[in-house]
Amino acid sequence: MPEAHVEAPTVGSVILASLLLKLGGFGFLRYSLPLFTAANRALVGAIYILALLGVLYASLTTIRQIDLKRIIAYSSVAHMNLAVLGMFAFTQQGLDGSVYLMLGHGLVSGALFMCIGVLYDRYHTRLLHYYSGIATVMPLFACVFFVFTTANMGFPGTVNFVAEFLIYTGLFDHNAFISTLAIPAIVFSAVYSIWLYNRVAFGTLKTQYLHYFTDLYRTETGILLVFVLGTLYFGLATTDILDPAYNGTK
Repeated sequence: MPEAHVEAPTVGSVILASLLLKLGGFGFLRYSLPLFTAANRALVGAIYILALLGVLYASLTTIRQIDLKRIIAYSSVAHMNLAVLGMFAFTQQGLDGSVYLMLGHGLVSGALFMCIGVLYDRYHTRLLHYYSGIATVMPLFACVFFVFTTANMGFPGTVNFVAEFLIYTGLFDHNAFISTLAIPAIVFSAVYSIWLYNRVAFGTLKTQYLHYFTDLYRTETGILLVFVLGTLYFGLATTDILDPAYNGTK
């Protein structure tokens, strides 16, 4: 997945994160869980171990990346592994949280890849070393990027917060030990999200590398505004997603 994101253009990364990555989760929810109940419960220990390793390993790997796309890509892997943990909690909260996280992941990760694409379109590099002080010359971009950065680490009021809260609640009811082991992922997500935003937006502008400064174009603003509204709306109006999801799983 990270290699696919790095090699793909911005549009490809957005489609991959927002749509194609959800096919695996859809398969679990619509086919594996309802059709192979006994097998799922027999192998749930192995699934927990693999998903837990995926969450923690991907989160730690995200922290040490220097390529902007790789940071978002490994973060994306960590969040989808967390969705798998919620699915196999065999609780209503866990299932609802998984559905909600897949929705939130599509919005937030897709928007973050668009933000990285905006920077790459202007400066033709994704290496973190060359970026600093972007907020001083691209204030609108910095504000939009801040919204998605906070959403990516599950800040209250955003869609990811609702999803992660439900997943951890449902998982704790089913297996408190696994839930406790997965809790450090919350801290790691805050670490790499804050670290990324701080390095890109704040500090001294590196004019020896960045020479052309222009904020978001009208088209970019319109597209990202849709993602912003979706991220905040589903973070506050939770029943619009949870009620249909609950009715579909009764």
